[in-house]
Amino acid sequence: MVGRSVSTAAAPSTFDPSRLAGLPAPVARYLAFALSPGQRIVARAHLRSSGTFATKPNAWAPFTAEQEVRTEPPEFVWHARIAMLPLIPVRVRDRYVGGEGSMRAAVAGLVPIVNQHGTPEMAAASLQRFLAEAAWYPTVLLPGEALSWSAIDDRTARVMLTDGPTTVSLDVTFGSAGEIETVSTMRYRDVKGTPVLTPWVGHHGDYQRLNGMMIPTSGEVAWVLPTGREPYWRGRLVSAMFDWR
Repeated sequence: MVGRSVSTAAAPSTFDPSRLAGLPAPVARYLAFALSPGQRIVARAHLRSSGTFATKPNAWAPFTAEQEVRTEPPEFVWHARIAMLPLIPVRVRDRYVGGEGSMRAAVAGLVPIVNQHGTPEMAAASLQRFLAEAAWYPTVLLPGEALSWSAIDDRTARVMLTDGPTTVSLDVTFGSAGEIETVSTMRYRDVKGTPVLTPWVGHHGDYQRLNGMMIPTSGEVAWVLPTGREPYWRGRLVSAMFDWR
């Protein structure tokens, strides 16, 4: 992954619980649930996942995917193989690198069917995805210069992330153990080539301790349309490997 270089020489390399002071109560509970004192800070993550993906309602196809994540600055590249056609896979690359979002899908990796990139709407949607998936690399959710939390109520808080000219936010709902249960926002959805802000929701579940961190291993994401919820991704985390700051 090629992107901007950011010096982290002065940044802490481990989690200090004193950083929770002043945070909204549900956020402090979550970070105490997800991280132990002295937890190393994630610099990069390599994630493998599998599940089902729907390009239209109730048309589910199995997928496998690998994803490379860089946390500072926020970047990811997601490569997926979706069995949408008999014997011929559709290969998808979704990424946010250098402040630019893009998506490319091609039959057998050769015949393009989607090729979108370079717009502010794509950048915002991609950075929202990075933030929504941060429960997989939860040290990203510690407050800092680029990321902040604000209270909504005793179970919900808003997280805001800025990268260059792009600022996005999610409303996060926490469970009884402190875990992130759902994330929701208004997100750009492609409607016949036009980006349309649409309610969007993601669910996290089946938390396990990996490399000292409590991380969800299953999830679902959906658009919330006037006709009801329209899920389009259901998956499980197969493996996660980390490099540390």
